[in-house]
Amino acid sequence: MNITFRQLQVFEAVARLLSFTRAAEALHLSQPAVSMQITQLEGQIGLPLFEQLGKKVFLTEAGRELYHYSRVIAAQLDEAKSVFEALKGISHGHLNIAVASTANYFAARLLAAFAKQHGGVTFSLDVTNRETLLQRLINNDTDLVIMGKPPDELDLEAEAFTDNPLVIIAAPDHLLAGQHAIPLARLQQESFVVREPGSGTRIAMERFFNEQGIHLVTGMEMTSNEAIKQAVEAGLGLGIVSIHTLMLELETRRLVALDVQGLPILRHWYVVYRRGKRLSPAAVAFRQFVLDNAHALLGGDRATPSAGK
Repeated sequence: MNITFRQLQVFEAVARLLSFTRAAEALHLSQPAVSMQITQLEGQIGLPLFEQLGKKVFLTEAGRELYHYSRVIAAQLDEAKSVFEALKGISHGHLNIAVASTANYFAARLLAAFAKQHGGVTFSLDVTNRETLLQRLINNDTDLVIMGKPPDELDLEAEAFTDNPLVIIAAPDHLLAGQHAIPLARLQQESFVVREPGSGTRIAMERFFNEQGIHLVTGMEMTSNEAIKQAVEAGLGLGIVSIHTLMLELETRRLVALDVQGLPILRHWYVVYRRGKRLSPAAVAFRQFVLDNAHALLGGDRATPSAGK
């Protein structure tokens, strides 16, 4: 077989996304160009790699086999790239960073501060939800991830670097605004705007209130912190968000953080990567930079949990 690496790259994108259109967008190619590469690859192998049923694309048995090998080859090339970057030192290199959507409020500051010390390092920053972050870690698709604590059962290194307090927010004219030491039980009389199931904030919120025997009324679910803040500001209920998302709203008094007994819910931010992953010099330097400097740059306290899981 005379298969090119470009064909494997195109195939891997289509197989991962199960869409020729989305693969073309991800690779910055036209859809006909993607289709041509797949057709040529199938001609080299002598077997169909995809089948289309209605509007959905599925991998054939041959496609599933090739998808496995394409990922192994890509991982080996990434490892070779890391070795070459190590020979050049941290004045060069590229960092592939993925962060939880909530962490996006400070991730740019961390990268900007790091870039001042390592001007030759370039970055790719992916902002996404917790489920996608975990999948990217499982697939080894990223160098480092910044997120809440991942599940213990995954084979990951997770190191806490700063606190992530969750607070309850309200519109400034809400009945509870300005009150002190609000009992937790009082919150059961209110309606809450919450994040979608599976998000780190939602998991921490539900765990905390379940442990306290408190049942919250959830009137609306939102897929972003911005949507929650706008809904709360409009008077649609109370919300629970990370304090790191509220700097502007608190300064301008568009929102207020309620003084509730037992709150904030204290979580932590972690820098996470695959256990056993061979980090490039740039990734090693950024990880250490985050652990040493993030708490000061974010104006908070350094996290106290021990490193690791």
